[in-house]
Amino acid sequence: MDNNERKPPMNVDYFENLTGDISKVHEEPMEGIGERIRNLREAKNLSLEALSKLTGFEIEFLKDIESDKAQPQLGTAIKLSKALDSAFGRLVSGVGNKLYSITRKDEAATVSRSTSHKGQKEIYTYKSLAPEVKGRHMEALIVRLKENPDEEMSVHEGEEFIYVLSGLVSLQIGADVFQLNPGDSVYYLSTTPHLIAAAKDEATILAVLYSG
Repeated sequence: MDNNERKPPMNVDYFENLTGDISKVHEEPMEGIGERIRNLREAKNLSLEALSKLTGFEIEFLKDIESDKAQPQLGTAIKLSKALDSAFGRLVSGVGNKLYSITRKDEAATVSRSTSHKGQKEIYTYKSLAPEVKGRHMEALIVRLKENPDEEMSVHEGEEFIYVLSGLVSLQIGADVFQLNPGDSVYYLSTTPHLIAAAKDEATILAVLYSG
């Protein structure tokens, strides 16, 4: 290709233009993640005590999740999905029924929230970009991060790809700490302790999670 015909660099706002502003998304009524977890647990005839042993989570914490007093972070949801032999996406955004999914930026989408361990502080807000796809193994999300002074590290099975759309992101992987700017990305194995949050105020990322 001639140098004069080279394509211009990709606009950092490309993905944001596709998905729109998460704050403008209409929230649709849906079965809460706590209810989905409780229904799956009861369908498997598992007690809270048994689920606690399988996941390592305290019984009171599981009770708070099932009653929607605490909203599980994505790593927590992955651990619960493994213990309940359920697809991660089913817990996060429900069961799909389509072979593919096209998400327009102005279409309504379900918004979910994740909180700190006991639901004391909202950590981030996210929406699934492809909840209609049946049997999916990846979960594509637009996530609005907030600052996380509690510094709760996450460890779980799977892999994650993060692309920063706006704001400054603080990322800790093991003992290494990074600051990511819009246009920066990172790919890591989720089995390494990690923490991702807004470095200041809020930040928005595209996150693709593979739960394995």
